[in-house]
Amino acid sequence: MTDSPINFSHWHTEPALIGGILFLGWIYAVLVGPFRTKICPGLPYSGRHTLWFSLGLVSFYLAVGSPLDPLGENFLFFAHMIQHNVLMYVSPLFFLLGIPQPLIDRILETNPLAERVLGFFIHPIIAGLLFTLVFSFWHFGVFYEAALRDKTLHMAEHLSMFITSIAMWWPICGPSKRLPPIRYGPQMLYVLALMLGQTPIFAALTFSEDVLYETYFYAERIMNLSPIEDQKTGGVLMKLANMAVSVGVLSSIFYRWSTREDA
Repeated sequence: MTDSPINFSHWHTEPALIGGILFLGWIYAVLVGPFRTKICPGLPYSGRHTLWFSLGLVSFYLAVGSPLDPLGENFLFFAHMIQHNVLMYVSPLFFLLGIPQPLIDRILETNPLAERVLGFFIHPIIAGLLFTLVFSFWHFGVFYEAALRDKTLHMAEHLSMFITSIAMWWPICGPSKRLPPIRYGPQMLYVLALMLGQTPIFAALTFSEDVLYETYFYAERIMNLSPIEDQKTGGVLMKLANMAVSVGVLSSIFYRWSTREDA
């Protein structure tokens, strides 16, 4: 292990990142605050939804703005996988849990085109395919390396993962009656299909005898992990996160299905 040149106290403060997060938070505050009763007369303010949405903003910033970002970008592949897991499984879920159902349904009711477009992208087949393809695309060596070397591409990588993950979560916990989650049985099949969809990338990362990404091959070793051990660790973390989330979601679906009143 060598002394690391990385500044572990560095937090990103780029205007695009901070401004984007603040703007999204401002839009949400306006919609659930002063505009709430104009969109949905009589709708009470929900502190619970605001808390979830705030946690979504915080977790998103921790993923892309904390020292985890330069650590994964320059030194450790498995740190980048932790970052991606937060962007796929944590932040999108918190954002959806932060949206009041009457508010989103009223917005969709008054914007038929937006409802049709959103309905297309959150269809379980489309959402599942997009989620799997986008994640897989960015882990092909040439695209992964390009994103590490170009900040704009890196932002596009993270945003595309985050947005397709929102679509992926919607059939399970979408906050709408107009575009509701799918039924419990198909939900379970959907989650199992998503688990299988990541298997090829997981297998390539975990069982490859070669280091797939040049950046980590030549990176200074700041932990007692060789480049190939780092890569295998990242692959295992990816699969463990996928399995933990999937088992948790399947358990939740089964419990709600078995205890519903019309069961």
